[in-house]
Amino acid sequence: MTRKKLIDSLTLQFVDIPFQLKFRHAAAERNRTAAIWITARSNDGFVGYGEGCPREYVTGETVDTAKGFFDEYKNEWIQSISDLASLISWTEKNESVIDKNPAAWCAVELSLLELLACSQNISVDRLLGLPEINRTFRYTAVVGNSDEDTFLATSKKYVKMGFTDFKIKLSGDLKSDKRKLALLKDLTSNTIRLRVDANNLWSDVSLALDYLVQLGELFAIEEPLKAGQYEEMLFLSRSSGIPIILDESFVRRAQFSSIEKNPSAWIINLRISKMGGLFRSIQIAQRAAQLDIPIVVGAQVGETSLLTRAALTIANMVDKNCVAQEGAFGTFLLQHDICDPPIMFGVGGEVDLRFNPEKQAGFGISYQVNEGMFFTSLK
Repeated sequence: MTRKKLIDSLTLQFVDIPFQLKFRHAAAERNRTAAIWITARSNDGFVGYGEGCPREYVTGETVDTAKGFFDEYKNEWIQSISDLASLISWTEKNESVIDKNPAAWCAVELSLLELLACSQNISVDRLLGLPEINRTFRYTAVVGNSDEDTFLATSKKYVKMGFTDFKIKLSGDLKSDKRKLALLKDLTSNTIRLRVDANNLWSDVSLALDYLVQLGELFAIEEPLKAGQYEEMLFLSRSSGIPIILDESFVRRAQFSSIEKNPSAWIINLRISKMGGLFRSIQIAQRAAQLDIPIVVGAQVGETSLLTRAALTIANMVDKNCVAQEGAFGTFLLQHDICDPPIMFGVGGEVDLRFNPEKQAGFGISYQVNEGMFFTSLK
């Protein structure tokens, strides 16, 4: 029996949206998005959208490699993927290919999941057999590496909004970082939960340990050493008594073999784009829960509300094993969000997604995708 064809067309575009302000950390500085956008259409008139954020310093991808991957496999996807089972089958059979192109595949996979869900008039969550989203979520205040005046101004805005969970990007300048953290603690009367992100600042564990112990009490330390230095990071965690959040050091399921024997030392930063989409992220979240390794549901700087919404599927699924959420910046960071209205945190860092009887199928969000100034076709 011939299967009904799902995909009529797939198109790839580059998303170019300026930021409201520059965002900097130890590994990069950016003032605009760097994302790809996939549009999937069916013969029945249904449309699905997907987003991915290639980051060379995280997964080795660029916009150009993403386009190369898309061009190579586009026709195969159109011919071979007709339902959820065939989408999952392609993902499993091409694990090594996706390992090299996770953000690019993420964009494709999200677009096809939404296309499938819309064709059945259900949510992506229901399509995947997961709980429907019907609750509030609380986000972390993320403060980039900036001068002290900018740091203080940004922190004051977060405090005024009622945030109680903070993540601070370190600069590598100990005096400056200590002053910033002291300013923040004074500003909040030391009532916040605080973690820091080093973005792979050090390769020498003794230098990292000496630096970090001088910062005072921390909930966690993200990527203090070069990516993949698991033994050294384990030593650092045991010596400091602080768990290590793995971001660049955890981008695929196979890396559990490096951390599963010492679960209390680790937290996984699970970002949909770097993991290669929702299906692979679900597998990682499930395995982390089995091993009692907490996760942070993370975000890419400059992502639109589409990736924010996709990440909420994971946050909703893992619930208590999620110790923090990042993202939902919307137009606080972007001058324009393709999703209208954007998914943005409000008072207390909360996003309220309790039951809406008019909720749409797919990811349940509306898009503004006809504004050519934000999209560029890649040649």
